Amino acid sequence: MAKRERVMRMSVEQPLWRALTAYRVLTMAYAIALFVSAYDEFVRPWVAVAYFSVLLVWTLATLRQVSGAASCTKPFLVVDLTIALTGILLTPVADAHERIVAGGPTLPTIWTAGAVLAYALKGGWRWAAVASALVGVANIVQRGALSQDTFHNVLLVWVASIAIGYVVEVARASERTLARALEIEAATRERERLARDIHDSVLQVLAMVQRRGTALGGEAAELGRMAGEQEAALRALVAGGLVTASHASEDASQGAVVRVVEVPDDEDAAGEPCDLRSLLAPHAGARVTFSEPGAPVLLAPAAAREVAAAVSAALDNVRNHAGDGARAWILVEDEPDAVIVTVRDDGPGIPEGRLAQAEGEGRLGVALSIRGRLRDIGGTAELVSVPGQGTEVELKVPKVSGGRRLSDE
Repeated sequence: MAKRERVMRMSVEQPLWRALTAYRVLTMAYAIALFVSAYDEFVRPWVAVAYFSVLLVWTLATLRQVSGAASCTKPFLVVDLTIALTGILLTPVADAHERIVAGGPTLPTIWTAGAVLAYALKGGWRWAAVASALVGVANIVQRGALSQDTFHNVLLVWVASIAIGYVVEVARASERTLARALEIEAATRERERLARDIHDSVLQVLAMVQRRGTALGGEAAELGRMAGEQEAALRALVAGGLVTASHASEDASQGAVVRVVEVPDDEDAAGEPCDLRSLLAPHAGARVTFSEPGAPVLLAPAAAREVAAAVSAALDNVRNHAGDGARAWILVEDEPDAVIVTVRDDGPGIPEGRLAQAEGEGRLGVALSIRGRLRDIGGTAELVSVPGQGTEVELKVPKVSGGRRLSDE
């Protein structure tokens, strides 16, 4: 079955870029409106008109540049900050000296903060510190002195930009960490899926060859011994460490990237529910009793197959560990919100601590072939065993497919 790679992109900072885009437009309009309202007080209004013409064209023409870290290049940041600094330094040329001394606004007013914030979002707190320091120097120069109001304004921009830059750096680091964790989880799930397939096929065959070879003796015994060695080696490989996750997630300009390998299934894509009874009925026999509600038990195809495989794994455990004379019962219950399948046997039961020991030895029948399958489809598997009184495995699967309850279809 062909595999495909699904790429998921996460970006905590992207909303900040969208907010910055809106901020630049609004503060540009505010600066122009402030100038128009005080037009008569300017000694050289034509200087302000020329500057605001450039500011208007620049702000609207560069909206795409502040849409994300990739498009916000270093040359753009340099030009953007230069326009902000030019506006500050042109204020004494265009405006009256009395208004400046009285604490009047600069030509770009709070639009300048947008240029500094772009540095913070792009390069973090260090870039923000440099940009805000330049803005502070320009404000002191245009005022001609370091007044208390000027100091407060400069300090506010400096602290705010550095704080935002630091938050962005932390967010990017968190994104990369989360992306790697998701990739490790995806790799683990894929490994578990392969381990289940190996356990349900290759390992079972090798174990059978070992048993039959030992029973037949002669050359068959040697073949059985070799099969046993290969089984042990394969179990150790299956129970080994995790697959190393890809580091392609470290793309700070576009946000964290997670690549997940998926196995598409045409039957599942159709979304047609499957009658679970048809998959479980073949297990019925002289030593296995199958009980069902007498009406279709509908589940999504993938869920039905996983439940059937889990039931097969449970019956394999009965045959391998409960003895030749053990009997088993399969009970299917169709509840309004869930399907419950119970597999019970009358064998000797499982000694306390045996499951943990088996998992450590690479025998993952319960851990992967039963519990792992149910977990992957959103269900649960409960195992109850009392020494001398048999074992009961309860599989519970919610009846949901594609967000719809199958009982409502």
